[in-house]
Amino acid sequence: MEKFEKLTGIAAPMPLMNIDTDMIIPKQFLKTIKRSGLGANLFDEMRFDDNGDEIPDFVLNKPQYREAEILVAGDNFGCGSSREHAPWALKDFGIKAVISTSFADIFYNNCFKNGILPIVLPREAVDVLMKDAEKGSNARMTVDLENQVVTTSDGESFAFEVDSFKKHCLLNGLDDIGLTMEKAEAIDTFESQAEQSRPWV
Repeated sequence: MEKFEKLTGIAAPMPLMNIDTDMIIPKQFLKTIKRSGLGANLFDEMRFDDNGDEIPDFVLNKPQYREAEILVAGDNFGCGSSREHAPWALKDFGIKAVISTSFADIFYNNCFKNGILPIVLPREAVDVLMKDAEKGSNARMTVDLENQVVTTSDGESFAFEVDSFKKHCLLNGLDDIGLTMEKAEAIDTFESQAEQSRPWV
């Protein structure tokens, strides 16, 4: 998994409340178990019309937000079913951080496991960041995980809280497999001892 340390990029404003996982990646795209390719269908029903043409008014279809790496979202982002495809789709599109006043618990935890940083901030802070994101591609927002600070294009900063273990995993690019591989030497030692003491197994 890619390390997340410090990100400066375009932030897209998405003030809708209760954006659920079916809105993030509709159910018809859940047939794959691959983490790649889902970005093309991120927010599919909001991005495309019935003919598959882009809806110009949708934020990620606007030229200034096509390269967005940060989402500033409304309350309760990622609610609904627990599908892990939702963070897969966001990450594949290029979204590396999502900022909101609140997240659904399962979605929140799945983000960390897939290299996305979900940031919870008070409404007043999110409102400021939303307005900053509305400036378009000329306004670059900075997310500093090490120092746990989000900074607007104008230099206004907001501190955020994050679990120390989850922070460690993101900073070091460790998903569940990576965490297991950190113990590879201990696992090898155990297997070697087990083979000697129980050769019949």
